[in-house]
Amino acid sequence: MASGGHDPDGGGPDEVSLSLSGDDRQTPSRWFEALATPARGRAGGVARPAGTPREVGRGAGWPRYRRASMRIDRAGWPFITGPLAPAALLAAAGAGTGRRWARVAAWPFLALSAYMLLFFRDPERACDRVEPPADVVLSPADGMVMVAGEPQEGVAPEPAPEGGWQQVSVFLSVVDVHVNRSPYRGEVVESSYRPGSFLAAYRAESAHRNERSELWLREGERTVVFRQLVGVLARRIVTRTGVGRRLATGERFGLMKFGSRMDVFLPAECTLTVRKGQRVRGGETVIARWPAAG
Repeated sequence: MASGGHDPDGGGPDEVSLSLSGDDRQTPSRWFEALATPARGRAGGVARPAGTPREVGRGAGWPRYRRASMRIDRAGWPFITGPLAPAALLAAAGAGTGRRWARVAAWPFLALSAYMLLFFRDPERACDRVEPPADVVLSPADGMVMVAGEPQEGVAPEPAPEGGWQQVSVFLSVVDVHVNRSPYRGEVVESSYRPGSFLAAYRAESAHRNERSELWLREGERTVVFRQLVGVLARRIVTRTGVGRRLATGERFGLMKFGSRMDVFLPAECTLTVRKGQRVRGGETVIARWPAAG
């Protein structure tokens, strides 16, 4: 298990192909746009032209990844390949000596490597192919909404805007995608890192005491603050951006290793579109909306 620390690293997305399907339905507070792959319609249906975006809301079909390739975050390869070495040695020993126990002992290492492959997966999301609308704020991570509304006591960033902050917190379990995405677009105007404890990320006091990285993002008069907080198993934060860099809505900017949470702070003028207990997907679920410009 990696020790606690802040790990700036780099990496970019790979290209995938997306198809649209109308088999699934989704709830209102979800924004999803995707591009249809050309000339591949379903039986009895009509293929959408390549390059045609679609917004999915109440009663609309969910775009489904059919032939999408799955990217693995570069930070995961040491964890994926590490267990393979003892697995190979045990398998070779078992084959050479005929001892069954050696071959059986290799399986836990193979299972651990397979889990690491799952943990560090980085699926393509709709925001990677189509620019999100200017007034939406997207979830920065996959997981469960823990807080949606008034900030937890003592955790809101300072200075606060007029009317104060609203808070949306997302808890990531050990089976969720842990790649983090920018909830909104703009320039990073402030970045900070604070060492701390490793309490379970679903506990309220983790917002005060746990190790975290904080980014302030500004686009014109709009400011969004978001934090990466590690949990009892998460021991390293990876942040791949810094002051002066511009981020697009939904753009990858880092990850947290092994169970964690993300906090997003928005001005009172934003309308929250998620509720406590709701499942969200990074780069796809709309967690808030800004008032329409003009």
